[in-house]
Amino acid sequence: MAETNITVRAAQRSDIDTLVDFNAAMAMETESKTLPREMLRAGVAAVFDKPGRGFYRVAEIDGEKVGCLMVTFEWSDWRNGDWWWLQSVYVKPAFRRHGVFRAMYAHVERAAQASPDVVGIRLYVEKENHHAQSTYTSLGMTEEDYFMYRKTLRADVKAALG
Repeated sequence: MAETNITVRAAQRSDIDTLVDFNAAMAMETESKTLPREMLRAGVAAVFDKPGRGFYRVAEIDGEKVGCLMVTFEWSDWRNGDWWWLQSVYVKPAFRRHGVFRAMYAHVERAAQASPDVVGIRLYVEKENHHAQSTYTSLGMTEEDYFMYRKTLRADVKAALG
């Protein structure tokens, strides 16, 4: 499977079912969590409803949807620009290690470089996901010096995801 067969495009509302399926699969695979479909569908649709939240990209091979990612924005006052965060990255298992993520990343990186307000690209990865970490390193990304913390405020999110 050659990388040249991979097409990356902007996701459309007609892709919502696929994006929901991919996100549900990723949550089960990475965190053994079953996401409430109605919450997930509303969350995916909200990106299309308010583009200031971010955007999705879909990767296809011969018309088959094989991967996706979402980009969200973080304003940096220190840098006077936006970080683009890669989130909800998913590639179907049969298509992993075939350049699908690399193609999506290259697509996003070109768009980011073309936007003068974007200062860089960030993502987070599970500590034990060494395959993904090596991929990110091979793309020129470097490990940050930060730990992430959270406090979940919404009761429905706490109940669904812990």
